[in-house]
Amino acid sequence: MPESRHSRITIFDYGAGNLHSLAKAVASFGTAPVIEVDPARAIETDVLLLPGVGAFTPAAERLAPGLVAMRAALAAGLPCLGICLGMQLLLETSDEGPGAGLGVIPGRVERIRAERLPQIGWNAADDARDPLFAESGLRDVYYANSFICRPTDLACVTSWSTHEGDRFPASVRVGRTVGVQFHPEKSSSAGVAFVHAFLREMLA
Repeated sequence: MPESRHSRITIFDYGAGNLHSLAKAVASFGTAPVIEVDPARAIETDVLLLPGVGAFTPAAERLAPGLVAMRAALAAGLPCLGICLGMQLLLETSDEGPGAGLGVIPGRVERIRAERLPQIGWNAADDARDPLFAESGLRDVYYANSFICRPTDLACVTSWSTHEGDRFPASVRVGRTVGVQFHPEKSSSAGVAFVHAFLREMLA
């Protein structure tokens, strides 16, 4: 493990829930994350985390003042892990409501084509090709969502899940930006190991 105590890991707090579980998962890696509400200051870090649980429009509003700067930082190689809503903010727009995402991944966020929503509980991450899955042993993942990402270019998709016949990206990767629609911090010990594997790779 790298000397993580010398690294700055920042969770951008845009009003989403579940910061505690993610912060706890990061802290078990060896350093306490910084919680930052200012998007411009959130990118003054070694690793940026965009947490999940929440609605697209209010999160986009909180992101808006630092949108251009954060987009540029990610394009320049700032490591970023977007979780659930955080993954959706990596795209351009959402059917959930108005507001602009980062556009790091071209595409749109859409409602899952299913009758039972939200999708809450365990599902499989299939056809996983991101090394983070192999390193962590993560296969079954925990979801709490009604919306999913539809990237324009599916080459960025690194695993898939299916809910009531709707197959959607469970994870994506573009450069040093990784997005997961599931909650690794709630996906048992293998999910926490996934977060650690991501941090290990990005801080190496």
